[in-house]
Amino acid sequence: MTRLLRKDEPLPYDILLLADEPVEVVDRYIFDCEIYVYERDGKIIGEYSLYPISNEVIEIKNIAVLTEEQGKGVGQLLLKDAETRAREKGCKTQIIGTGDVMMMQLYVYQKAGFEMYDLKKNFYIDNYPRPLFENGLQLKHMVMLKKELNKNY
Repeated sequence: MTRLLRKDEPLPYDILLLADEPVEVVDRYIFDCEIYVYERDGKIIGEYSLYPISNEVIEIKNIAVLTEEQGKGVGQLLLKDAETRAREKGCKTQIIGTGDVMMMQLYVYQKAGFEMYDLKKNFYIDNYPRPLFENGLQLKHMVMLKKELNKNY
């Protein structure tokens, strides 16, 4: 079941940090987001955070699933839930960004109907206190993807 995290509940940093790190970077945006959590048997196993860009555009700023739950469709469920909530808010476009070397995330987002539209050059170099690596490759640029919500996928 997916639900909105209440303001009085602690942030699930153990999951948030799977998608973005360190804490200081997450804290730059997370308090301006609505955080939705996916629970199973009372345990949070996934989350996504929605950040309004405008009345028509919303960004998924953070989306993550516990490592042991990955590959079981939870990520796709979270993306679908985020889309439903964006539509309910009247948004026409949903956007998400990921690292240029994050091949699995790029695959998952495109499979869900997102299309690449921009590249934020040196984003991870300019905005993070230390270099980040994925599969031995340094993250440098952020690939931005969008999904037009008036289309059916």
